[in-house]
Amino acid sequence: MSKLGNLGARLHRGEVGYDFVGNRKLWYGISILITITAIVGLAVRGLNMGIEFQGGAVFNTPKTSVSVSQAQEYAEEASGHDAIVQKLGSGDDAKLRIQVSGIDTAKADKVSAELAEKLGVEESAVTGELVGPSWGEQIATKAWQGLAIFLVLVVIYLAIAFEWRMALAAFVALIHDITITVGIYALVGFEVTPGTVIGLLTILGYSLYDTVVVFDSLKEQTKDITKQTRWTYSDVANRSINSTLVRSINTTVVALLPVAGLLFIGGGFLGAGMLNDISLSLFVGLAAGAYSSIFIATPLVADLKELEPQMKALRKRVLAKRAQAAAQGTASDVPDSDEVLGDEPEDAAPAVVGPRNQPASRGRGRGRPSGKRR
Repeated sequence: MSKLGNLGARLHRGEVGYDFVGNRKLWYGISILITITAIVGLAVRGLNMGIEFQGGAVFNTPKTSVSVSQAQEYAEEASGHDAIVQKLGSGDDAKLRIQVSGIDTAKADKVSAELAEKLGVEESAVTGELVGPSWGEQIATKAWQGLAIFLVLVVIYLAIAFEWRMALAAFVALIHDITITVGIYALVGFEVTPGTVIGLLTILGYSLYDTVVVFDSLKEQTKDITKQTRWTYSDVANRSINSTLVRSINTTVVALLPVAGLLFIGGGFLGAGMLNDISLSLFVGLAAGAYSSIFIATPLVADLKELEPQMKALRKRVLAKRAQAAAQGTASDVPDSDEVLGDEPEDAAPAVVGPRNQPASRGRGRGRPSGKRR
């Protein structure tokens, strides 16, 4: 950990660094590939919507030794509809949660009786809950409304606090994170429930956290960028990423650890299927948010800013000065693309080399025993 802390301090001081902005085309390509895969998965497989959105019935059985596949077969035979069975607990005496979509109250009573008979339990021990499709439709509508309002408010806030280019880059990063999370849900086949929606809305805040931290550092370091000829806007943007890199990694890892516990231990080993609904969206969203803040949002801001006439002129001056320095044999003083240097001002006065002639003082010699002015 001390080595990581030392690395973070060196990154913050600009002693070392990686050229994230310079390699932005690579990151853009990776993101486009992942996004296309997510969209294709969503279009081909679709989302496995829970009964909260489709309507139907949920049956909870007591402890039984019947397997999940066998219980699913029983439920589909009794209802005539597709069923989803989740095992609650472990071992042969685990409870079952059976979801059947598209059935009404009369059908639900019949399915409950048949399930009790085939599972070998009393009918009163099988509890059922009926969910109407209108209620699920209301949840979906409210979720979309909440997402739209959130995105609008975020763009407005970032445009006021920073500038519209940063707001646009953050918006693109958020859409990137949402698309990847939803696409992975489609590919994995996890059920989409209200818990999934809650997790999806929650990760948007985490996604913005690292992005805003980098943007704040970038805003601070580019206040008077046009008054010097040593750094381009992309250079400063790259330094902002490097100076906050370890902080972003630490916060992301700390946030992912408990979520991973819910997803892999609670949902996987313990069979708590309800935890999968929210934990998968949180896990994928947190990872995608950390990636987009470093590899998407800030490089995109640099691309947008470099289109400004002032930044174009600054880049020409910087490159011309670097070329002049290289031609004069001082290329070692030119910053490499993989190295982020410090904040030394370009227009600082040069150091004085050699002896300097001090002006004679009028009071020289006064107060000394042998001091006599001539």
